[in-house]
Amino acid sequence: MAIFEITANHQPHTMTRFLRWTLLSLSLTASDIRPCTAQGLSHKERTRWDAHAARTEIMRDKWGIPHIYGQTDADAVFGLIYAQCEDDFPRVEMNYIEKLGRLAEVNGAADLWNDLYVRMLIDTTEALSDYQTAAPWLKALLEAWADGMNYYLHTHPHVKPILLQRFEPWHPLLWTDGSIGAISTGYLGPKDVMEFYQGQATAARFDDRQAIRETLGSNGFAIAPSRTASGHAMLYINPHTTFYFRPEVQMTSSQGLQAYGAVTWGQFFIYQGFNEHCGWMHTSSNADVADVYAEQIVRKDGQIFYRYDGRLKAMQTRQVVIRYREGATLRARTFDVHHTHHGPVMGLENSETWLTVRSYNRARNSLEQSWLRTKAAGHTAFQKVMAMRGNTSNNTVFADDKGNIAYWHGNYMPQRDTAFDWGRRVDGTTSRTEWKGLHAATETVQLHNPANGWIQNCNSTPFTAAGIHSPDRKSYPPYMAPDGENFRGINAVRVLDNLHGLTLDQLIEAGYDNRLAAFENLIPVLTKLPLTDTSLSPALREAIDSLIRWDIRCSPSSVATTLAIEWGQRLNPLLQRVYIEQGESDQVSITRRFAATAGRGELLPALQAVVDDLQRRFGTWKKPWGDVNRYQRLTGQMPETYDDAQQSLPVGFASATWGCLPAYVSRTMPGTQKRYGVSGNSFVCAVEFGPKVRAKSVLAGGVSNNPASPHFSDQAELYTKARFKDVLFYRDDVLRNAEACYRPGQPPAKTCGSRTP
Repeated sequence: MAIFEITANHQPHTMTRFLRWTLLSLSLTASDIRPCTAQGLSHKERTRWDAHAARTEIMRDKWGIPHIYGQTDADAVFGLIYAQCEDDFPRVEMNYIEKLGRLAEVNGAADLWNDLYVRMLIDTTEALSDYQTAAPWLKALLEAWADGMNYYLHTHPHVKPILLQRFEPWHPLLWTDGSIGAISTGYLGPKDVMEFYQGQATAARFDDRQAIRETLGSNGFAIAPSRTASGHAMLYINPHTTFYFRPEVQMTSSQGLQAYGAVTWGQFFIYQGFNEHCGWMHTSSNADVADVYAEQIVRKDGQIFYRYDGRLKAMQTRQVVIRYREGATLRARTFDVHHTHHGPVMGLENSETWLTVRSYNRARNSLEQSWLRTKAAGHTAFQKVMAMRGNTSNNTVFADDKGNIAYWHGNYMPQRDTAFDWGRRVDGTTSRTEWKGLHAATETVQLHNPANGWIQNCNSTPFTAAGIHSPDRKSYPPYMAPDGENFRGINAVRVLDNLHGLTLDQLIEAGYDNRLAAFENLIPVLTKLPLTDTSLSPALREAIDSLIRWDIRCSPSSVATTLAIEWGQRLNPLLQRVYIEQGESDQVSITRRFAATAGRGELLPALQAVVDDLQRRFGTWKKPWGDVNRYQRLTGQMPETYDDAQQSLPVGFASATWGCLPAYVSRTMPGTQKRYGVSGNSFVCAVEFGPKVRAKSVLAGGVSNNPASPHFSDQAELYTKARFKDVLFYRDDVLRNAEACYRPGQPPAKTCGSRTP
């Protein structure tokens, strides 16, 4: 079942059955709400820090991007996390607070159920055990990560963590494959957990498992030498995330590491990027990696049992303590969390049927695989890394310097009985629904060097990833790729199939195709309406005419773009549903069916409401998209604040929901009339793998989260105008464009010289 993204919108209610809780009325000050107190600094620890710092160099280029050079891989990790803390320590810390299930200690009871949800799925004791038994090479990286974090805090005493005053080497083992928010639980979420453990659940409804939302998603393109002007393979890296979610970095060591790309705050490996030989782009996958089981409950002699293969098994229970902030006081609630052998109880179907989740949301294998792929020397080596099968949430688009291109749809894939529909809950009373090991990496849906010379994935079905040369759906069990088609996928296939002799700049141009393919289905319906109809207001008739004459492309100067997007958002919410389960209709088929059956009663009131709303907000409904759709970064806070009276930049891109390849999700904010971007294109990079790597990139805003830094928003204008900067991959290029060089713990020097670390 699909990835469930954690949200913090569900408020807790009063407690009843299944919940044992205790309020600890402690007389604490605000400064006491930090259970992880700093430990005394040992001589051994300081010696280790100093040794790392002496072997590590950080060069900041003219965009502030950190290029880390270390003698060892561990030195590079030490320098990388130190540089991340310089740029945005609050986001680094917050990512680990979330993965530790401790958000409520910062934000209060509103996050209590998110914390319980995380604690059910991610066991910190297992992470600690994995660290203690890790291979020496991995343990060295984990310790270097913790050293870099703690050394930063030691050398920056003015930086005050909101909760975590010391970081432990097992903390990075709380993640799976790099997607900090990617937790796989089928269709159950924090709201289901809350309702069950407060005894207020009626039933976890499958149809509500995923909120209708504008998709984040990502785009990845791989281009074979047969399609490029240079005869070299190319890769287009285009994650769509919340803004400022991933910075741009480079890591280099004398142990063969030389990787460049995007890293999620707090990670120590390049998540989406490239090395000298190959590159990898991850798109979020809907491959089924977590399943919901319906457990039949029996109460007997004061105990709870569940049926399994004709006998009763005792329900297991463990206590989970969640602390939460209430003013200056730290309180706690203790939950009796139930488990079967499948996993934790996370929802209810009826009073006698509880829902458990089997998943794989934390594993050392995932972290090992994430690191090793950054050092893969090409297609063969990358396939060996994929054989580790630790990647649960991603598809992978790939290209290398030998001209190979490839695609893997998912990676970690349990084997199951295809007699069951794994997109819904399955019967937990029978061993027939048990997982039967993992599929070999070679058995998953994938492509290698297709004859058409290109591969695309836009969070869409893999069965159109290479046009007519795509994998055959009938060759795979449905749970491997339940993903449907979406309008970005349709747009990408159309764009790529018509391109030959591509240059790097032309690949970027292709990635910025602004056709809103969804409206190719919706606008023609308006042509059937008579504009002479006297029941239509003059403004509505003019708006319809504007849409009919529109070229279906978004741009800053287009009034029709404003009308179309705000109209589309008011139509059937199902048109915006991208992620689906096995056997369901996808976004494209839903939209086409809606367009074929929609009448004026569904279409015109929504469009009239858009005209009226724009008139109210701006004094005219004829507002170009760039006047309404803005980029603004003011404070660097989480969340950011927005102000119509403050400077902002026009943006011509639109949400990926409607087929726009350069995704830009915007919305009005409290107190604003204009829309401001919150997610979409973030780090975007085009790479060419020749004798030397060539690459160009752009980052939303800038690499620093400090408003006083020149790199807080120095890429903003490039970003809004789709202008890319040259990637400085080789050391000589970095030296020529460096603005500062230093070792961790030392002040930056204005001149760098040519020394090696």
